Amino acid sequence: MRALRHDDPAHVGPHVTLGPLDDEVEHTSAERRFVVRSADGDRTLLVRLPRPGVDPTRWAIEAEGARRLSVPGFLPVGEVGGGGAQLPWCAGPYVPALPLPDALRAYGRPLPDPVVRALGAALARTLATAHAQGVPHAGLSPAAVLLTADGPLLSCFGAVRAAAPDGEPRSGLPGLDSGCLAPEQAAGGRPRPPGDVYALGAVLAHAATGHTVPERDELPSFLREPVTACLSRDPERRPQAHRLFPHPEPAGPMPLPAPLVVALAHQSARILAAEFPVPAPWTAH
Repeated sequence: MRALRHDDPAHVGPHVTLGPLDDEVEHTSAERRFVVRSADGDRTLLVRLPRPGVDPTRWAIEAEGARRLSVPGFLPVGEVGGGGAQLPWCAGPYVPALPLPDALRAYGRPLPDPVVRALGAALARTLATAHAQGVPHAGLSPAAVLLTADGPLLSCFGAVRAAAPDGEPRSGLPGLDSGCLAPEQAAGGRPRPPGDVYALGAVLAHAATGHTVPERDELPSFLREPVTACLSRDPERRPQAHRLFPHPEPAGPMPLPAPLVVALAHQSARILAAEFPVPAPWTAH
C-alpha cells in the first residue's frame, strides 16, 4: 500500500484517510479505494469514490444499489454519502485485500494453476448467486477482484451501467477495462449475465497469463475450453456461470502463495501502525 499523494483525499466524509488500497494508480477501475478510520478511531473501513472521468451521479446510483444487495462474494456496502458539491462515496468493513493486478505484481508472475482454478470456481459461484437473483455485476475486471485470506471479493459493482446509459457506446470510456467489456456492452447493450461471464473469462486469463487477451496456447490446459467459451463474441454461446467449474472445491479459504500472504500481512501491519490524528487536549481560556 503506497503512501498518500497530494491528490488523495485526506478525509472522505467523516472518515480519516490512512492510505490507498491500490498500489498502482493506473489501474483500469471505475473507483478509487482508500482505507480509512472513523472519526472516533474505533472502525477501519474500505471507502470507494468514483474515479475522475466517471459520472458521479450514475456511480452514486450503483453504490446505493450495491448497499441494498446481499450477495456473498460482493464487497459489502454499509454506508453511502457525499453528493451535492462533494463526490459520492460508499464504505464497508476493511479486511486486508490485494487487487488482482497488485497480487500478480507481488507474486512476480502469473498465479499458479491451483490458485487460478480456485479463483475461477469462487468467482463463478459468486456470479451464479447474483444471476439467480436477477443481478448482473456489470463491472468485473482484474482490478475489481480483491484477494483476501478468506477468498475473493468483487468490487466495482455496476461500472458498465455507471459509464454510460444503455444505447450509448461504452468503448474507451473512463473506468472500463476494454479487455473485459463484452462486445454487446461496448456497443451500448444492457448489461446482462452473459456480459459477466465474458468478463470472468478475461479475468481468469489475466490471472493465468498476466494479460486479458492471451493466445489460446498461452492458457493452462484446464482453462483453454472455459475461457474460450466465455470470450465468445456471441453472448448466447457463452456458458452460464453455474456451469463453469462445476466440481466442488475443497472446503476452506482459497489457497494463496506465500508472497501474497506476506503482502496481506504487510498491508495489515501498515494499517495498524498508521498514525491517526489525535485532537489536542481541550483547555479553557
